[in-house]
Amino acid sequence: MLMPAPDKTTLSRRGEICTALKAMLPAGCVIDDDATMRAYDADGLSSYRQMPLVVVLPETTEQVAEVLRWCRDNDVKVVPRGAGTSLSGGALPLADGVLLALGKFNQITDVDFENRCVVTQPGVTNLGITHAVQDEGFYYAPDPSSQIACSIGGNIAENSGGVHCLKYGLTTNNVLGIEMVTMDGDILRLGGKHLDAGNLDVLGVMTGSEGLLGVVTEVTVRILRKPATQRAILVGFDSAQEAGQAVSNVIAAGIIPAGMEMMDNPAINAAEDFVQAGYPREAAALLIVELDGPEVEVDYLLERVGEVMERSGSSSLRVSQSEAERNQFWAGRKSAFPAVGRISPDYLCMDGTIPRKALPEMLTRMSAMSQKFGLRVANVFHAGDGNLHPLILFDANVEGELHRAEEFGAEILRNCVALGGVLTGEHGVGVEKRDLMGEMFTEEDMKQQQRVKCAFDPGHLLNPGKVFPLLHRCAELGRLHVHHGKLPHPDLPRF
Repeated sequence: MLMPAPDKTTLSRRGEICTALKAMLPAGCVIDDDATMRAYDADGLSSYRQMPLVVVLPETTEQVAEVLRWCRDNDVKVVPRGAGTSLSGGALPLADGVLLALGKFNQITDVDFENRCVVTQPGVTNLGITHAVQDEGFYYAPDPSSQIACSIGGNIAENSGGVHCLKYGLTTNNVLGIEMVTMDGDILRLGGKHLDAGNLDVLGVMTGSEGLLGVVTEVTVRILRKPATQRAILVGFDSAQEAGQAVSNVIAAGIIPAGMEMMDNPAINAAEDFVQAGYPREAAALLIVELDGPEVEVDYLLERVGEVMERSGSSSLRVSQSEAERNQFWAGRKSAFPAVGRISPDYLCMDGTIPRKALPEMLTRMSAMSQKFGLRVANVFHAGDGNLHPLILFDANVEGELHRAEEFGAEILRNCVALGGVLTGEHGVGVEKRDLMGEMFTEEDMKQQQRVKCAFDPGHLLNPGKVFPLLHRCAELGRLHVHHGKLPHPDLPRF
C-alpha cells in the first residue's frame, strides 16, 4: 500500500504552518511535538503508521472553518479524525497534512423526546447517545461492536452498521441532519429534525464519504422507543454451511429479526473464554437471533424461528429467559474482536458484503483460502444483511505473514464481489481497499465519483490518498466543478 509522496515544499513550511495554526486556535489546541503526536500516528488499521505534520484540536465550528479556509488558501492537506477506530485506514495521517481531530466536540446539545431525536457534536460516542436517553425508554439503534469508543461523526464518515442494522438500518437510515464545514470554510446545514430534506440529497452523499467531502461538526440522529420485549435465541450447528443456509431460511420465511449474527468455532471459543457467555463450544457455527416487539409477537416469532432452525439442521437451541441472559448472549458477540486477540498476536479484521444466499458458498471458499495462505481465520458475521467480518490471524513478527494476511484479505474481497456483493459493508474503503476499487467499479465509474469530490474539494486537499486508486485532476474530469468556490446548487443553506 503506497501513499502519495509527501510534498517537500509543505514539509519545509512546517514551522510557518504551526505558527499560523497556533495564532488562530486557543492554547493547547495545536500539537506539534513528536512524543504527543505519536498517539495519532495510526487508526484501527494499525499495520500502517504515519506521523502527521501537525495535529489540531478545534473547539468550535467557527474554528474548524477557519482552519480549513487557511489550509485551502495555503494549499495544505487536511485529514479529519474522530475517535480513530476506523479499520480501513480512513484516518491515517499524512506526513504533509494537518490532522484535524474532533475529540473536543464531545457534547450532546439537545435531547428532544417529543420529536424523537438528539442533536450531538460528532465526538460523542455511539453508545453515549443511548446512555443519554435510556432513562426515558429510548435508544439509538445503530450499534457497531466498537460503540463504546467510536464517535458518531466517524459513524457518519463510514456509514457504520452493527448488530441491529438488519431491522433498523445503517447510520444513513438514522441520521436526520448534519452541520458540516467545506474545504472553503463554508458552514452548511443539511436536513434537521424534520423527516426529509428538500433539494439535492447532499446528506446522503456525505454519509459514508470517508472525510473526502467535508468535516461534520454537528449531527441530528433519530432515537427509538425501546421495544416492549426483546429475546434472543442461541443456535448451534455442526457445520458453518448449515448455519449460513439457516440465515437465508429465516428471511425466506418472511421473518426480519432485530439482529442475526453468526460466529464460527474459533470465534465461539475465543468469546467463551473471554466472557463465559454460555456458548456451545463444540458447535462449528453459532447463530444469535434477536426478536423484539410486543410480547405476543415475540413469543410467536420465537416459535417460528425455532421451527426454521430445526428444519435447517440445528444441533442445539437455547432461548434467553431474562434480560440478563439476553445481554450475556450479546456480550460474547460484542467482545469477539478483542477476544480473538487472546488466540493470535495479530489479526486483520476484514469487511465485505455478499447476498445472504451466498453465505454457504462463501464459507466454503474461505476455508479453501485459509489452506491456500496457511493462516487461520475466525469468522464473525452480521449474517442477516450479509456483512462479513473475517478475522485473519497472523503474527507480524514472522517474516511474510502480514503480507500473506493482506493477500488473503484481498482474495476474500474479490470473492465477495464475484458472488454479487461489495467491497465494504461499514468499515469503508480508506487505504485498505483502495487498490481493489477496480474489482467493483470501472474507470468511468470512479471518475464519476471523483466529479462529486471535485464539486466539494477541487484542490483534493481533504483526505487525499484514500478511496481512489488513481486520482484525476478536476480539469480532466469535466462537469460538477465548483463555481467561484461554491457548491453547484444555489439552494443549500449557509451560515
